[in-house]
Amino acid sequence: MSKATKTDPASDPLIPVFRSIGLSQSKAVEAAKSPKSAAILQEIIDTHPEIASGLEEKQASLVVTLSGLLAKTSDVGTAERDYIITKILDIKIKSVEQVNAAVKYTEFHKVPVEDTDFDKECGIGFTIAPEELYSHVTQYISSSAVAGWSGLGSVITTLRNSEALRWANPLEIKNAVEKVFTETFGAKEAGKPKGKEPKKDTKASAAPKKSVFEEGFLGQLHKPGENPQIHPHLREAHLAATGGNVWTRFPPEPNGYLHIGHSKAIFVNFGYAAHNGGKCYLRYDDTNPEKEEARYFDSILEMVRWLGFEPWKITYSSDYFSELYDLAVELIKRDKAYVAIVLEEIKVDRGEKRGQPRPCVHRDRPIAESLAEFENMKNGKYRPKEANLRMKQDLTDGNPQMWDLTAYRVLETPHHRTGDKWKIYPTYDFTHCLVDSMENISHSLCTTEFIASRQSYDWLCDALEVYKPRQSEFGRLSLEGTVTSKRKILALVEEDYVSGWDDPRLYTLIALRRRGIPPGAIISFVSTLGVSTAPSNIEISRFEQTVRQYLENSAPRLLMVVKPLKVIIENIPEDYVLMVEKPLHPKDSKDYFRLAPGKTVGLFQAPYPITCTSYKTDPVTGEVVELICKLENEGVAKKPKAFIQWVAEHTPSGSPVRVDETRIFHRLFKSDRPPSDFRSDVAPIVGFWSLAKRVVAEARDEAVRRTEKAAKDNVEAGPVAVDTPHATSEQLVGNECVRFQGLRVAYFTLDKDARIASLSESADAEPGRRQGDYMS
Repeated sequence: MSKATKTDPASDPLIPVFRSIGLSQSKAVEAAKSPKSAAILQEIIDTHPEIASGLEEKQASLVVTLSGLLAKTSDVGTAERDYIITKILDIKIKSVEQVNAAVKYTEFHKVPVEDTDFDKECGIGFTIAPEELYSHVTQYISSSAVAGWSGLGSVITTLRNSEALRWANPLEIKNAVEKVFTETFGAKEAGKPKGKEPKKDTKASAAPKKSVFEEGFLGQLHKPGENPQIHPHLREAHLAATGGNVWTRFPPEPNGYLHIGHSKAIFVNFGYAAHNGGKCYLRYDDTNPEKEEARYFDSILEMVRWLGFEPWKITYSSDYFSELYDLAVELIKRDKAYVAIVLEEIKVDRGEKRGQPRPCVHRDRPIAESLAEFENMKNGKYRPKEANLRMKQDLTDGNPQMWDLTAYRVLETPHHRTGDKWKIYPTYDFTHCLVDSMENISHSLCTTEFIASRQSYDWLCDALEVYKPRQSEFGRLSLEGTVTSKRKILALVEEDYVSGWDDPRLYTLIALRRRGIPPGAIISFVSTLGVSTAPSNIEISRFEQTVRQYLENSAPRLLMVVKPLKVIIENIPEDYVLMVEKPLHPKDSKDYFRLAPGKTVGLFQAPYPITCTSYKTDPVTGEVVELICKLENEGVAKKPKAFIQWVAEHTPSGSPVRVDETRIFHRLFKSDRPPSDFRSDVAPIVGFWSLAKRVVAEARDEAVRRTEKAAKDNVEAGPVAVDTPHATSEQLVGNECVRFQGLRVAYFTLDKDARIASLSESADAEPGRRQGDYMS
């Protein structure tokens, strides 16, 4: 068997042809290597005289790129190919990235192509104002809890790859990110002088890590408009309303305070929309007046903003009560719903007693009869549990969520917004998907316990022939060693196991805020967990470790003595003062040793050690109350083997700050998984001025800036009802803003019960203790 003779690639007859369109010799040779793409390129040249007559080299290279991409797909026809070529020749498509986007677009959109939509997807004519770019960068850094300058590179890469900034100028993105970093973290420190350059680790030069919104569950979500519709015009109307952007919503029930699990839902909904340049509603799902209270509405908005997110618009399910009623009537007219009398039988009808559903005796009643009875329900003829409106779904389906769910029920409790106007209220199963539809939600993101509900969600939208959002489910977040059930927490509060919903041992968001946990630490924790369909049941220790790591980089260190013992240094004058300046983030020392007679120890970060020479005791208790020491400030100072904490007594500088009460809390429950009888698992109770003022002032300034920006951004959302909670700067500032680490003790924050008058005084007022102050 003879060997095939190798031919010189440069002798290929296609190479001169390819060079004639403007390619260099090397690029022409490269273009001829693949027979399939070369054949496509040859055909393009033969059918387009303007290409055959020659192009600029960059344009010619784009045509070659197009040929290569067309060789890998059979979904782009000749008409679509020629459309892309026209865009290249008109110098509207200018980059390889745009050619890629054009091919992907025409795989699903055939000629005639909507020019505006095509241009948007391919970045043609894309412009972004510096202010808008700055806003995108600020939102991303806030939602991703970036810790400092070390994250600069990954932030720039992530933003360049994001949908909203995909076509922005890379240099402008870099400049905007550096500007926000400087404003947030201060000027970047100069690098240390380079020594001998270590050998580069090739493994470390891997591709930058993607944002949580670009991989896994969130990275696989559909693009706006790709969710299937029963009619094409529904998709078109939706895209016209949203401009093809991501629209999400966070829809809590206002019947309790938000907890740590909600922080993930807030992060996912607000963060995903922000990452993609979209919008997120805060929608109160207020369809059950029996369990709703005004304090919950206010707290929900406050916690969303505390975590760093601003709702695009605040709405209520009750805003749509009239529209929902009309849709219920329409569902009856389509013979897709019926009124059932005597509700005791409904649970049996739905199979909850036998495992299989049976048809309700009223399921096939005439449409006119159900319409009349529904009107009777509305007018107050029936009392609660006497009549329901049920959807006529599919009793043969294996999914219980298709077994004629209740759409409306009778409730006599006045509604907090509509008063006694309504005697009937829609259920979650009826309300949720239809309000999502009316608000043009592109991504209805919820937790996996609603997977079975997706089928009824889709069924109802299609039954009424309205726009159908796509519901996608992610795993919920829960922590071991605590409870987040509203019913259980309410029992703990009412039975005095805890002091309230904000007891620091709980994991409600208001309790975590009171404890002094920064919102950025919570967002960092949720972000590092990632988002998938699997539930996240995390140990409390992991959460606390994340908080400590966050505080390690942000909380100032102060010298602190929890149980002070007065020390008098006898060999220096009484008015002796030595000012020692140290950074607020010193490197911690591993040495520690208690002071005793005849022993010498170092004062942590002070220049001279001290030696104990004598002591005084309390005549009644015998406890040591004072130490007499000598300052070793003469001769060559020896480095002590041990160091102790100390706080100076120096009135002019406001030292020491005396804390009236230190509240150190421990876990609420003894076990990692509290049993159903959670009460039995409750663990027994075990038993700074200029810095504080500056921190509070900075927090207030940031709160005002964010609130003003939110008000400006939300003008387009239109007017809101008088009783709607409003964003205020006060919601974002509390005593917990004053947090610090007592070296070798713990992280501390001012409790909400603390009263510090100087924190509310003008900026030029001297900070310090005032009469009536209470430190806790």
